[in-house]
Amino acid sequence: MKRILNIFAIIVLCLSMILTGCSTTSDTNEESSNNTDGFKSQILFKGSSTLAPVIAKISTNFIEEYKTWDKVNKDFPNKSLDIFVSAGGSSAGVKSVIDGSSDFGMVSRSVSDEEKAKVDGYKEFKLGLDALTVSVNPENKIYEVKNGLTSEEIQKVFSGEYKYWDEVEASLPHEEIVIVTRDLGGGAHKVFQKKVMGDKKVRDDAIQAPSMGALVTKIMENKNAIGYASYGMVNQNNGKIIPLDVDGVSPTKENIVSGDYKISRPLLVIKKGELLEQEKSFIDVLTSEEGMKIIEKMGFVPAK
Repeated sequence: MKRILNIFAIIVLCLSMILTGCSTTSDTNEESSNNTDGFKSQILFKGSSTLAPVIAKISTNFIEEYKTWDKVNKDFPNKSLDIFVSAGGSSAGVKSVIDGSSDFGMVSRSVSDEEKAKVDGYKEFKLGLDALTVSVNPENKIYEVKNGLTSEEIQKVFSGEYKYWDEVEASLPHEEIVIVTRDLGGGAHKVFQKKVMGDKKVRDDAIQAPSMGALVTKIMENKNAIGYASYGMVNQNNGKIIPLDVDGVSPTKENIVSGDYKISRPLLVIKKGELLEQEKSFIDVLTSEEGMKIIEKMGFVPAK
C-alpha cells in the first residue's frame, strides 16, 4: 500500500471529527501502524483554524524530510510518519485534549484555569502571537478619511448602534455596515468580546464565518464589510484587506509584542500528560528556529 507522504489540513465545520490521510487508512492499518509493537506512529492535532495552516506547513516539511520514524531517530521503528491536522476552532481544540480525541490541541487564545484543571498533566507550548485586527475592504474609504476607530466606536459598529457607514463618518456613503465575525462560541470571538465589546453583544444578524480564512474572504468580497481579521491572515493577503488603528494604535509587530495593541492573543499547542518521544521530536521542530521562521513567514509573530 502506498505510503502517504503529504499532510492534509482539513477545515471542518461545527465539532465534527475528520481524520486526514485518504482512503488507505483503515481500522486494520491503524492497528498495525500504532499498536503491534506499542509505537504510536500517528499524531493528531485539532483546534484553531488560525493555527492549523501553520502546523500543517511545518508537518509537511517534517514528513517530506524524514518520511519514516526511523529517519527521525534510529531507535524508532521503520513506520510511516503521519501527522494529521484538523481545524474546528480553539474551543474544539481544548475539548479534544480533555476528551482524548486528539494528541494535541491548537489554541489561539489563552486557556482558562477552569479548562486547565480538566487536563491532567497540562502542558502548553507557545508558538507565537497573533492579533485581531479591525479590518475593512480596500474599497471602503474609511481608512483614508478616518485612520482608525476607538473602542467605543467599534462597540457601536459591531453592536448595531451604528447601522450605516455615514454614522461612523459623515463623508462615507449611506450604505449598510456588514458585520463579519467568527462563530460566537469560538476562541477568536471570546478574545474580541473580552478585549473590545465588554458587556455589549454583537448584533444578531452578523455573519458568522466558519474559519478565519472565511472571515477574511467575506471582507474581501464585500466593500461594506468589517470584521476582526487575524494579523497573520492580513499579512498573507496584503493590500486585499485593510486593518484600522484601534484607539490610535496600529496592529504592528512591535505594538503586538509590547502589548500596546490591545487585541492580541497567543498561539498555543496544548497537551495532556507526558509527551511520547516521537511527539517530543515534532514539538522540538515546531519550537525550533526553523519552526519560528515558518511562523513568521506565514504572517504571525514568532515566540522567539
